[in-house]
Amino acid sequence: MSEPDAPALDVSGVSFAYPRRPVLDDISFQVPAGVFCVLLGVNGAGKTTLFSLITRLFLCRAGCIRILGQDLARDGHRALADLGVVFQQLTLDLDLSLRQNLLYHCALHGLDPGTMGPRIREALAGAGLAERAGDKVRQLSGGQRRRLELARALLHGPRLLLADEPTVGLDVRSRQAIIEQVRETCRLQGVGVLWATHLVDEVRPEDSVLLLHRGRLLYRGTARGMLEAAGAENVREAFARLTGEREAA
Repeated sequence: MSEPDAPALDVSGVSFAYPRRPVLDDISFQVPAGVFCVLLGVNGAGKTTLFSLITRLFLCRAGCIRILGQDLARDGHRALADLGVVFQQLTLDLDLSLRQNLLYHCALHGLDPGTMGPRIREALAGAGLAERAGDKVRQLSGGQRRRLELARALLHGPRLLLADEPTVGLDVRSRQAIIEQVRETCRLQGVGVLWATHLVDEVRPEDSVLLLHRGRLLYRGTARGMLEAAGAENVREAFARLTGEREAA
């Protein structure tokens, strides 16, 4: 059973290496419940590897990961029950309808598909897709598919949401609509969110930020604090000064 006062995510001393190539070096941070936390880093920084460890696609052999106080290594089933995920690559079945994709998700989480009708209708309405429930996913635009994936990830009521570069390839309007949807969920439902991106315009001053670069956390704190620490006027400039990279996207 999850601990009510525990952070949504607690990562402590996590390191990981592929054969002959270290990827993550002693990573530690927390994402409290109800906090939108941006994991900011360029491609190759280690963001996807970290997500693979949190979701148990990779085994964590150095350090500890807890979701709502549940140790992922000791009781992965209970820990992952509180987790919703949007992976970088699309994972919807394109030949099923929107409703069928959500029903399948319910079945995977042990929820009775027969009693999930109201929740599915609410999820589709919240994503602005209520009128498309019977359409095949392949008929949706890229932004609509991402909104459906977010609705699916939250359908079973998780208290932690991981989103790995969920807006890559979308136009600015679609990106902003999706981010606002997640921020609202974070605020209203108290869901902790770890939002991985390399796009600095997705960071707000009030956000919690983790700056990951070449497998190391260079900064953790508020976005405002990051600007102060770097002596910068904006996130793009702060990123460049703290990482030594000339620019971020």
